Amino acid sequence: MNKKVIEVKDLSFSYNGHPVLEGVNLSVDKGDFLAVLGPNGGGKTTLIKILLGILPLQQGKVHLLGQKPGKAAHKIGYVPQNVTGSEKFPINVLDVVIMGRLGFLGRFKKYSPRDYLMAVQALELVEMSDFQEHMIGNLSGGQRQRVLIARALACDPEILFLDEPTASVDQPFQTRLYQLLHDLNQEGKTIVVISHDLSVLSSHAKSVACVNKNLYFHDSSEISQEMLEKAYHCPVELITHGPIPHRVLKDHH
Repeated sequence: MNKKVIEVKDLSFSYNGHPVLEGVNLSVDKGDFLAVLGPNGGGKTTLIKILLGILPLQQGKVHLLGQKPGKAAHKIGYVPQNVTGSEKFPINVLDVVIMGRLGFLGRFKKYSPRDYLMAVQALELVEMSDFQEHMIGNLSGGQRQRVLIARALACDPEILFLDEPTASVDQPFQTRLYQLLHDLNQEGKTIVVISHDLSVLSSHAKSVACVNKNLYFHDSSEISQEMLEKAYHCPVELITHGPIPHRVLKDHH
């Protein structure tokens, strides 16, 4: 039997009385590669933030690696969607990435040589090792995104959450990033990615969750027309262009 690393039961969440998630149930096995799809405002990011303990649990039950949200933070990597704001901090790239090792600090609260080694190796994985001493504010948005991905990888996470990780990076790196995620997944890490890039996710994902207040789960990378229509609440057309499947929404009101 596969080990369950994420378990969500009857989760509901509201902002100021406005329901964002209702009756969400989700079970993710160790080593899964889960693609989370859905329209803007459908609750995808809210769900991830509840799983991470960033937002409070209002109703339902949530466990990550057998613990309540926030209790296993040192075993979890997270790449947020929005990279704006980081450019204002007077800090260099290596110092940003090594923050991913905070959960491993010893009794003297000082980074060890291994912490620095893990940070440097993470920068190598995202092709930013030449920028270790650069100030984060002097980087482009795509470069800052790579640094945040490295920070998430520095803790050697058991579960890696990424919220629109390719939104600010160029096309060549997008391809390399998804290959990196595929390789990490092959090594046994659980990957959870929020993205609108259906063609890429369908090449690497093992399961799909469509979120629009409710959650529709499919334990296969097959993204069906019925699933998307349930999630987006509008007609969907699936078409093929060349060797890679592309999926587009029909014109609708």
